[in-house]
Amino acid sequence: MAFEPPQRLVRALGETAPSGDDWLEKLPEVARQAVDLRELTVERMQVPGGRSSLVVLVRRADGTQAVLKLAPRRARPESERAALARWGGLGAVQLVEPFSAEGVLVLERLHPDVSVRSLPEAKALLEAAGTLRRLWVEPPGDHAFETVAERTGRQARVMRGSGPEVASLVSAALEARESLLAAPPEVRLLHGTFRQSKVLAAERVPWLAVGPDPVVGECAFDLARLVRDRVEDLIATPSGASTTRRRVKRLAESLDVDQERLRGWTLFRAVESGVRALRVGRPRDAELLLEFAGWL
Repeated sequence: MAFEPPQRLVRALGETAPSGDDWLEKLPEVARQAVDLRELTVERMQVPGGRSSLVVLVRRADGTQAVLKLAPRRARPESERAALARWGGLGAVQLVEPFSAEGVLVLERLHPDVSVRSLPEAKALLEAAGTLRRLWVEPPGDHAFETVAERTGRQARVMRGSGPEVASLVSAALEARESLLAAPPEVRLLHGTFRQSKVLAAERVPWLAVGPDPVVGECAFDLARLVRDRVEDLIATPSGASTTRRRVKRLAESLDVDQERLRGWTLFRAVESGVRALRVGRPRDAELLLEFAGWL
């Protein structure tokens, strides 16, 4: 089988690839080696797939279904491996191989084409929030996970270089970050990039999370990304602003998170994503995200 990366992956990595990065060029050979070494039978690549990794549906030598996931170092696959090991299958996909080559993950097979996003909005939010709650565990004492302060600090430095057209939103987002980092209420292991499409149907439980970019910090940071799910639908409705504010309130109450802290992190994350979309040439995405941020 030819392991040509899906175009979505090529475009996404092209937006962030450092000079001289040849991971995509080496990917077909790395994939072949990973398959041969484990005596895997390839069924198909997952298309359109993710924005940071190649996902291949496979069968192991004993016939059991699995997923082979290959990711570049900048996608932090070893951090993902450590988080999945910590969760041990509670709320998240399980590792089939606890230890493997760098950038290679072998995972239990879920239903890759069925996410909670396929459910009606209210039910999808409820199921996603319930899954997220199970992931908020104490991080290991000797962990090497990035912290919320570190991750948002990198993002803030880039945001400060934005143009005047987004200056007021950037200023509000940066002020919110400073205030929120002053006194975080708890420290938990977080998914880091949680949204409805990251929750897939499973066999051993109805829904499990996949694709973490783990970070350590307060729960409101993790929940903030879920608030803006289906942002295109929110923007398209006349009641989008009021629906967003109700969503913040409902999610905060259902997961016992402070509402103002959730609003603040939702603002920061939406502005950061909007500014990044502008920077890499996705003006439509930027427009949606920044309009959403203005409602907060």
